Amino acid sequence: MAGLGARSVLVTGANRGIGLELVRQLLSKPDSPQWIFACSREPEGERGQALRNLASKYPNLVMVKLDTTSSASIKAAAACVENHLKGSGLNLLINNAGILKAVTLDMVDEEDMINTYKTNVIGPLLVNQTFLPLLKRAAQGSSKKGLSCSRAAIINISSILGSMDFVPPSVVKPAISYRCSKAALNMLTRCQSVDYQKEGILSTIIHPGWVKTDMGGPEVA
Repeated sequence: MAGLGARSVLVTGANRGIGLELVRQLLSKPDSPQWIFACSREPEGERGQALRNLASKYPNLVMVKLDTTSSASIKAAAACVENHLKGSGLNLLINNAGILKAVTLDMVDEEDMINTYKTNVIGPLLVNQTFLPLLKRAAQGSSKKGLSCSRAAIINISSILGSMDFVPPSVVKPAISYRCSKAALNMLTRCQSVDYQKEGILSTIIHPGWVKTDMGGPEVA
Protein backbone atom coordinates (compact mmCIF):
# COMPACT_ATOMS: atom_id res chain seq x y z
CA MET A 1 0.00 0.00 0.00
CA ALA A 2 2.97 2.28 -0.43
CA GLY A 3 2.08 5.71 -1.79
CA LEU A 4 -1.68 5.20 -1.54
CA GLY A 5 -2.26 8.89 -0.89
CA ALA A 6 -5.94 8.55 0.01
CA ARG A 7 -7.34 10.93 2.62
CA SER A 8 -10.29 8.66 3.39
CA VAL A 9 -10.81 4.90 2.98
CA LEU A 10 -13.82 2.69 3.66
CA VAL A 11 -13.58 -1.09 4.02
CA THR A 12 -16.58 -3.42 4.25
CA GLY A 13 -16.33 -6.75 6.07
CA ALA A 14 -13.59 -5.20 8.20
CA ASN A 15 -14.08 -7.19 11.41
CA ARG A 16 -12.03 -10.23 10.36
CA GLY A 17 -9.87 -11.82 7.68
CA ILE A 18 -8.71 -9.75 4.75
CA GLY A 19 -10.80 -6.73 5.76
CA LEU A 20 -9.30 -6.56 9.24
CA GLU A 21 -5.77 -6.90 7.89
CA LEU A 22 -6.40 -4.15 5.34
CA VAL A 23 -7.40 -1.87 8.21
CA ARG A 24 -4.27 -2.82 10.16
CA GLN A 25 -2.05 -2.13 7.15
CA LEU A 26 -3.69 1.23 6.52
CA LEU A 27 -3.21 2.23 10.15
CA SER A 28 0.46 1.22 10.10
CA LYS A 29 1.32 3.45 7.13
CA PRO A 30 3.47 6.53 7.85
CA ASP A 31 0.93 8.52 5.80
CA SER A 32 -2.12 6.76 7.19
CA PRO A 33 -5.43 8.16 5.85
CA GLN A 34 -7.08 10.89 7.88
CA TRP A 35 -10.18 8.72 8.08
CA ILE A 36 -10.47 4.92 7.92
CA PHE A 37 -14.04 3.66 8.07
CA ALA A 38 -14.13 0.02 9.16
CA CYS A 39 -17.55 -1.41 8.40
CA SER A 40 -19.13 -4.58 9.73
CA ARG A 41 -22.59 -5.95 10.49
CA GLU A 42 -22.14 -6.09 14.27
CA PRO A 43 -19.33 -3.75 15.41
CA GLU A 44 -20.40 -4.16 19.03
CA GLY A 45 -20.55 -7.98 18.83
CA GLU A 46 -17.93 -10.55 19.74
CA ARG A 47 -16.35 -10.46 16.28
CA GLY A 48 -15.88 -6.72 16.54
CA GLN A 49 -13.45 -6.95 19.46
CA ALA A 50 -10.30 -6.73 17.32
CA LEU A 51 -11.60 -3.59 15.63
CA ARG A 52 -12.61 -2.06 18.95
CA ASN A 53 -9.09 -2.65 20.24
CA LEU A 54 -7.67 -0.83 17.24
CA ALA A 55 -10.19 2.00 17.49
CA SER A 56 -9.14 2.61 21.11
CA LYS A 57 -5.58 3.27 19.90
CA TYR A 58 -6.14 5.10 16.61
CA PRO A 59 -8.38 8.19 16.54
CA ASN A 60 -8.58 8.11 12.72
CA LEU A 61 -10.32 4.71 12.79
CA VAL A 62 -14.12 4.88 12.81
CA MET A 63 -16.21 1.75 13.26
CA VAL A 64 -19.39 1.85 11.18
CA LYS A 65 -22.34 -0.52 11.33
CA LEU A 66 -23.05 -1.70 7.79
CA ASP A 67 -24.95 -4.77 6.63
CA THR A 68 -24.43 -5.02 2.87
CA THR A 69 -27.66 -7.00 2.48
CA SER A 70 -29.76 -4.15 3.91
CA SER A 71 -30.47 -0.97 1.93
CA ALA A 72 -31.44 0.85 5.11
CA SER A 73 -28.19 -0.12 6.81
CA ILE A 74 -26.13 1.01 3.79
CA LYS A 75 -27.89 4.38 3.71
CA ALA A 76 -27.37 4.88 7.45
CA ALA A 77 -23.68 4.03 7.07
CA ALA A 78 -23.30 6.52 4.23
CA ALA A 79 -24.88 9.24 6.37
CA CYS A 80 -22.46 8.44 9.20
CA VAL A 81 -19.46 8.59 6.89
CA GLU A 82 -20.62 11.84 5.28
CA ASN A 83 -21.00 13.41 8.71
CA HIS A 84 -17.38 12.57 9.58
CA LEU A 85 -16.04 13.80 6.24
CA LYS A 86 -17.63 17.23 6.80
CA GLY A 87 -18.02 18.26 3.16
CA SER A 88 -15.12 16.37 1.63
CA GLY A 89 -15.49 13.21 -0.41
CA LEU A 90 -14.56 9.57 0.01
CA ASN A 91 -11.37 8.64 -1.84
CA LEU A 92 -11.37 4.86 -1.67
CA LEU A 93 -14.13 2.30 -1.21
CA ILE A 94 -13.08 -1.34 -0.77
CA ASN A 95 -15.90 -3.87 -1.10
CA ASN A 96 -14.48 -6.80 0.84
CA ALA A 97 -17.54 -8.29 2.57
CA GLY A 98 -18.48 -11.68 1.14
CA ILE A 99 -19.62 -15.21 1.93
CA LEU A 100 -18.56 -18.62 0.66
CA LYS A 101 -20.28 -21.97 0.99
CA ALA A 102 -18.37 -24.96 -0.37
CA VAL A 103 -21.33 -26.56 -2.12
CA THR A 104 -21.17 -28.75 -5.23
CA LEU A 105 -23.13 -28.38 -8.46
CA ASP A 106 -25.37 -31.28 -7.44
CA MET A 107 -26.11 -29.88 -4.00
CA VAL A 108 -26.41 -26.11 -4.54
CA ASP A 109 -29.97 -24.88 -4.08
CA GLU A 110 -32.03 -21.76 -4.70
CA GLU A 111 -31.58 -20.36 -1.20
CA ASP A 112 -27.80 -20.70 -1.33
CA MET A 113 -27.60 -18.99 -4.72
CA ILE A 114 -29.87 -16.14 -3.63
CA ASN A 115 -28.06 -15.54 -0.33
CA THR A 116 -24.63 -15.62 -1.96
CA TYR A 117 -25.62 -13.26 -4.76
CA LYS A 118 -27.27 -10.91 -2.28
CA THR A 119 -24.03 -10.54 -0.31
CA ASN A 120 -21.38 -10.91 -3.03
CA VAL A 121 -23.00 -9.07 -5.93
CA ILE A 122 -26.06 -7.05 -4.92
CA GLY A 123 -24.30 -5.84 -1.77
CA PRO A 124 -21.38 -4.21 -3.61
CA LEU A 125 -23.78 -2.81 -6.21
CA LEU A 126 -25.92 -1.07 -3.56
CA VAL A 127 -22.90 0.09 -1.54
CA ASN A 128 -21.33 1.62 -4.65
CA GLN A 129 -24.57 3.31 -5.69
CA THR A 130 -25.13 4.76 -2.22
CA PHE A 131 -21.57 6.04 -1.73
CA LEU A 132 -21.24 7.28 -5.31
CA PRO A 133 -22.05 10.93 -4.41
CA LEU A 134 -19.17 10.94 -1.90
CA LEU A 135 -16.82 9.37 -4.46
CA LYS A 136 -17.86 11.96 -7.05
CA ARG A 137 -17.24 14.71 -4.52
CA ALA A 138 -13.73 13.40 -3.90
CA ALA A 139 -12.98 13.18 -7.63
CA GLN A 140 -14.30 16.69 -8.29
CA GLY A 141 -12.40 18.17 -5.37
CA SER A 142 -9.07 16.57 -6.26
CA SER A 143 -6.29 18.38 -8.08
CA LYS A 144 -5.00 15.04 -9.40
CA LYS A 145 -5.59 13.99 -12.97
CA GLY A 146 -6.44 10.57 -14.31
CA LEU A 147 -7.80 7.64 -12.32
CA SER A 148 -6.26 6.64 -9.00
CA CYS A 149 -6.97 5.57 -5.42
CA SER A 150 -5.69 8.91 -4.20
CA ARG A 151 -8.41 10.67 -6.22
CA ALA A 152 -11.50 8.41 -6.13
CA ALA A 153 -11.72 4.64 -6.53
CA ILE A 154 -13.78 1.52 -5.97
CA ILE A 155 -11.98 -1.78 -5.40
CA ASN A 156 -14.12 -4.91 -5.42
CA ILE A 157 -12.43 -7.91 -3.85
CA SER A 158 -13.04 -10.79 -6.24
CA SER A 159 -11.47 -14.21 -6.80
CA ILE A 160 -9.86 -16.20 -9.56
CA LEU A 161 -12.59 -18.75 -8.81
CA GLY A 162 -14.89 -16.45 -10.77
CA SER A 163 -12.70 -16.69 -13.87
CA MET A 164 -14.19 -18.42 -16.93
CA ASP A 165 -10.73 -19.59 -18.01
CA PHE A 166 -9.80 -21.03 -14.61
CA VAL A 167 -12.64 -23.55 -14.29
CA PRO A 168 -10.87 -26.80 -15.37
CA PRO A 169 -7.87 -26.63 -13.00
CA SER A 170 -9.94 -25.46 -10.03
CA VAL A 171 -12.88 -27.86 -9.96
CA VAL A 172 -11.44 -29.38 -6.76
CA LYS A 173 -12.98 -26.39 -4.97
CA PRO A 174 -16.52 -26.31 -6.36
CA ALA A 175 -18.21 -23.57 -4.25
CA ILE A 176 -20.66 -23.13 -7.11
CA SER A 177 -22.68 -20.22 -5.72
CA TYR A 178 -19.49 -18.36 -4.72
CA ARG A 179 -17.86 -18.88 -8.12
CA CYS A 180 -20.94 -17.71 -10.00
CA SER A 181 -21.27 -14.67 -7.75
CA LYS A 182 -17.65 -13.64 -8.31
CA ALA A 183 -18.09 -13.99 -12.08
CA ALA A 184 -21.08 -11.65 -11.76
CA LEU A 185 -19.07 -9.25 -9.58
CA ASN A 186 -16.36 -9.16 -12.24
CA MET A 187 -18.92 -8.13 -14.87
CA LEU A 188 -20.44 -5.55 -12.52
CA THR A 189 -16.99 -4.05 -11.94
CA ARG A 190 -16.28 -3.91 -15.66
CA CYS A 191 -19.56 -2.08 -16.28
CA GLN A 192 -18.80 0.34 -13.44
CA SER A 193 -15.30 0.99 -14.78
CA VAL A 194 -16.76 2.12 -18.11
CA ASP A 195 -19.55 4.21 -16.60
CA TYR A 196 -17.70 5.79 -13.68
CA GLN A 197 -14.48 6.74 -15.43
CA LYS A 198 -16.14 9.81 -16.92
CA GLU A 199 -16.70 10.93 -13.32
CA GLY A 200 -13.01 10.50 -12.55
CA ILE A 201 -13.61 7.34 -10.50
CA LEU A 202 -11.45 4.26 -10.89
CA SER A 203 -13.31 0.94 -10.59
CA THR A 204 -11.38 -2.30 -10.52
CA ILE A 205 -11.19 -5.79 -9.02
CA ILE A 206 -8.46 -7.53 -7.04
CA HIS A 207 -7.86 -11.26 -6.60
CA PRO A 208 -6.00 -11.44 -3.27
CA GLY A 209 -4.96 -15.06 -3.74
CA TRP A 210 -5.41 -17.68 -1.08
CA VAL A 211 -5.27 -16.20 2.41
CA LYS A 212 -5.42 -18.16 5.66
CA THR A 213 -8.72 -16.81 7.00
CA ASP A 214 -12.07 -18.21 8.15
CA MET A 215 -13.21 -18.11 4.53
CA GLY A 216 -9.94 -19.20 2.92
CA GLY A 217 -9.45 -22.11 5.28
CA PRO A 218 -6.28 -23.53 6.83
CA GLU A 219 -4.64 -24.43 3.51
CA VAL A 220 -4.97 -24.08 -0.25
CA ALA A 221 -7.68 -26.40 -1.57
